[in-house]
Amino acid sequence: QVQLVESGGGLVQPGESLRLSCAAFGSILRINVMDWYRQAPGRQRELVARAASDTTTYYADSVKGRFTISRDNAKNTVALQMNELKPEDTAVYYCHANLQRNGFLGSRDYWGQGTQVTVSS
Repeated sequence: QVQLVESGGGLVQPGESLRLSCAAFGSILRINVMDWYRQAPGRQRELVARAASDTTTYYADSVKGRFTISRDNAKNTVALQMNELKPEDTAVYYCHANLQRNGFLGSRDYWGQGTQVTVSS
């Protein structure tokens, strides 16, 4: 069994910062990608930032220059530093990992439970 456990959401004012953290627990052989998605009310879930196993990163245009994703392969963790937050960043943020478990062939997707980020004055 694999679990992704998130922390760090909350309520902040515009321009402030938050840091989200996610840890993968279980018998894991390899993690291919770890990333953050978000879903605002009435909208589809969207990819915010991705950290691949080869250290490449991807950011949605809406967060470039404000958000930074960082990954610790030794600890199976990923973090999202969010600066200069805007009201439009308000959403439930989900940690996602595509990984292979020990003793299993192939990889599959796992999701965290989600953490609420609200940006409001």
